[in-house]
Amino acid sequence: MSGSNDHIGGEARRYGNATIGEAAARLRAGGLVAVPTETVYGLAADSTNAAAVAEIYRTKGRPDFNPLIVHVPDLEAAKQLGQFDELAICFAEAFWPGPLTLVVPKSGNCPVAAAVTAGLDTIALRCPAHPVMRELLRESGLFLAAPSANRSGGISPTTADHVARSLGRAAPMILDGGPCEQGIESTIVAIADDNYRILRPGPITAVQLEAIVGKPPILTVTDQIEAPGQMLSHYAPTKPLRLNAKTAAPDEYHIGFGLISGDRNLSPRSDLAEAASFLFAALHDADASEMPRIAVAPIPEDGIGIALNDRLGRAATPE
Repeated sequence: MSGSNDHIGGEARRYGNATIGEAAARLRAGGLVAVPTETVYGLAADSTNAAAVAEIYRTKGRPDFNPLIVHVPDLEAAKQLGQFDELAICFAEAFWPGPLTLVVPKSGNCPVAAAVTAGLDTIALRCPAHPVMRELLRESGLFLAAPSANRSGGISPTTADHVARSLGRAAPMILDGGPCEQGIESTIVAIADDNYRILRPGPITAVQLEAIVGKPPILTVTDQIEAPGQMLSHYAPTKPLRLNAKTAAPDEYHIGFGLISGDRNLSPRSDLAEAASFLFAALHDADASEMPRIAVAPIPEDGIGIALNDRLGRAATPE
C-alpha cells in the first residue's frame, strides 16, 4: 500500500545506534524527542518524569485535563503500569504491536507521573509497531508518554516536516522515519467489568474487535474526557473546513475520494485504508495552499471510514 513503512528498516539503519542512542540519552535526561509511530508522529518523554511530562503539555499547548498515551515495548511491560484482565490480555495479544490503545485501571504501584493520567484512575497504554519507536523504547528502557507531535488541536503530523512546521522553534530533536503507514491515531478501547467501549475509533475497527472476543462494544455517552482525541474540536486546520462536498467552490481546496477527484484525492480506488494513510497529509497540503477554505468529499461511514469521519467531524468548522 502506498504510504507503507516497508522502507523504514533502511531509515533506522541510517540513524544507527548513535542517533537512537542520542535520542535515548535525551529522553533519560528529561528532554523531548519527536518520533515516528505507525499511526502519527509522537512527542515522546519519560512518562515517570513529572517535569518532562509537563514539558509535553507546554510544548503542545495541551490542556492538562487531556490524558496521554504511554507507549511500552510489550504486554509484560504494560502490566507494570496497568491491570490487565482476560479481555484486555485478549486484545493485546491479538493487536499488539499495533494501532490499538487499551485504557485499563492503573496498577497499585504505577510509576508514571500524575499528569499523564490527568487525575484518572485509569491509564492508556499502547505497544507500537514502528521499528524506530520500538528501537527507541528498547534503547531508552523507558515507558514513553507520546501524544501527537503538533500544537494541540491542530492537524496531526504524519511526516517529520509536519512536526517541524507545527511546533516551529519549540520542535525538539526529530527522528525522521518517513511517512506514517496508518496515518490516523490508534483506536482507543476502555476495558472495565468484562466489557469494552470504543473511546476513539481508529485503524482497528469495531468489527475486528468483536471478531476477537465474540461480543460488541457497549455504548455509553459521557462528557468526561477519558482518553486523547475526545475533545469536540481537534485535528483542525487553520482554515474553514466543509464536509461532504461533492463539488467545491472556486475558493476551496477540494480533497477528493473515489470518483470525486478534487485537487488531491485520498484514494481514487475508494480504498479507505489508503485514504486514512493520506488524510492528515492532505489536510496539511490544503492548509498550506493559496485557497482560503477547504472542502472534503464524502467518506463512507464504514470500517475505518468511521475513524476518518470522526477526525473530519472534529476538524470541521461548526455550521
